[in-house]
Amino acid sequence: MKTLTLASIYELQGLKDEALEIYKEILKANPDNKEAKIAIKRLSGIRKSFDGVNEEMKKFFIEMNSDIEFREFERWLLRLWN
Repeated sequence: MKTLTLASIYELQGLKDEALEIYKEILKANPDNKEAKIAIKRLSGIRKSFDGVNEEMKKFFIEMNSDIEFREFERWLLRLWN
C-alpha cells in the first residue's frame, strides 16, 4: 500500500524519485491532499540536485523482514540525521 508514511520513509532514505512517484499517486487518487502537493513541490526542486541513492541500504530496506533488521535500519537513519 502506498501511503504518505511510506513516501516519507523513502524521502528520508534519499530515495527521492520513489517518494515523488508515491506522492504523485496519492495526489492522483486524492487531488485535495495538501501534504502530497507540498511534498511534490519540495521534491521537484531537490530532485535536480540529488547525487544518488545508497543502493545497499535501499536493497536492505526492501528486503528487511525482522525486528532486528528494522532496528539496524533505524540506527542507520538516525546516523544520517545527526
